Amino acid sequence: MKTIEINTEFIRLDALLKLAGAVQTGGHAKMAVQSGEVLVNGEICTMRGKKMRAGDRAQYRGEVYEVKSA
Repeated sequence: MKTIEINTEFIRLDALLKLAGAVQTGGHAKMAVQSGEVLVNGEICTMRGKKMRAGDRAQYRGEVYEVKSA
């Protein structure tokens, strides 16, 4: 599991994937999310603008990314 620290109240799911290095571009993030490849807190999420807050977890291609407040 990789921890992603944020200094804001939330981060959008597509931005989280890009920041974590799970995808290289925003377009790739959009395609991955909209095709149902990303799980948020254990459930498929197709909303790329999903607000991820501290404690939320995203999973993509077997890797888990947890949001933490800085």
